[in-house]
Amino acid sequence: MPDLPWTIGTATGVGSHPGDDPAEALRIVLDQLPDLPYLPELPARGPGADMIGRAAGLLVELAVALQPSGWRFADRPGRDTIRAHSMLARDLDTLEEQAGEYEGPFKIQVTGPWTLAASIELRHGDRALRDPGAVRDLIASLAEGVAAHVADVRRRLPRATILLQLDEPGLPGVLAGTVPTASGFSRLPAVEAPLAEDGLRRVIEATDAFPIVHSCAPRTPYGLLRGAGAKAISVDAASLRGADEDAIGEAVEAGTGFLLGIVPGTDTRLPTPKQSLGRVQELWRRLGFSPRVLAEGVVVTPACGLAGASPGYVRAALKHCGEAARVLAETAED
Repeated sequence: MPDLPWTIGTATGVGSHPGDDPAEALRIVLDQLPDLPYLPELPARGPGADMIGRAAGLLVELAVALQPSGWRFADRPGRDTIRAHSMLARDLDTLEEQAGEYEGPFKIQVTGPWTLAASIELRHGDRALRDPGAVRDLIASLAEGVAAHVADVRRRLPRATILLQLDEPGLPGVLAGTVPTASGFSRLPAVEAPLAEDGLRRVIEATDAFPIVHSCAPRTPYGLLRGAGAKAISVDAASLRGADEDAIGEAVEAGTGFLLGIVPGTDTRLPTPKQSLGRVQELWRRLGFSPRVLAEGVVVTPACGLAGASPGYVRAALKHCGEAARVLAETAED
């Protein structure tokens, strides 16, 4: 597979962890996933550590504040935004202390523009997605903030290759016109695919980090993500449908990488790594790709974030993913 920054038989995580100790969460990541670690997110710390608040804290010249209904644009940053800045700074300080000499691919995660637009409210209370001008401003602001964030991480990890994962669980709903209004009584109009692709591209092109787009929602728009510049796509393997197969095959042939979730994000009894890989291996066989192509192009992950899991399960799930990735590598050599 061309231009993929990971080695054969690699595993990583999606992003979120339980608990409120960034040092401990990062230690677990570095211990269990040495080939592709990532900066864990800890939403249990409260407002500003959630995926929307954390990304909103990166916005440049756009202030947000937390209201009872959720995050809303404001005249000045609220205390929860200031707290988000403080928590992210602490995370990055911890990252530099524990992994400053790390050399290899390293992943960070930021909520994407369309999920943000479907979540942050305008000052009068409706979602930003309703207002095209507000969406344009949000995309430009996020692009600038993400570029600064990537530069900060790169300064702290000067030997690492930075992978930027944009989390877009809301994108399928944005395209389908199923995002509810603030009142919940109706739905916002669908965003046309070319417009959605362009907005995502603007954020991706703001930085030279290796771009990944993650969505654990059904109806992943593979072609749109590739058109926007995503070089890898992260999805839950259990959500793959027959209708996705042609799009996945085209993406693989084009050299797109995949991060495929093979274990649930909440506590469950884990099967053997080989059993967890069954769905993925069968799909690649149906598409006519060799085990070598699978092992080179796929990174093994949990199905989604691990914020709702127990600490013990987090360790077990990440270890399981690492073992499954090694099975893929061994299979490729047969």
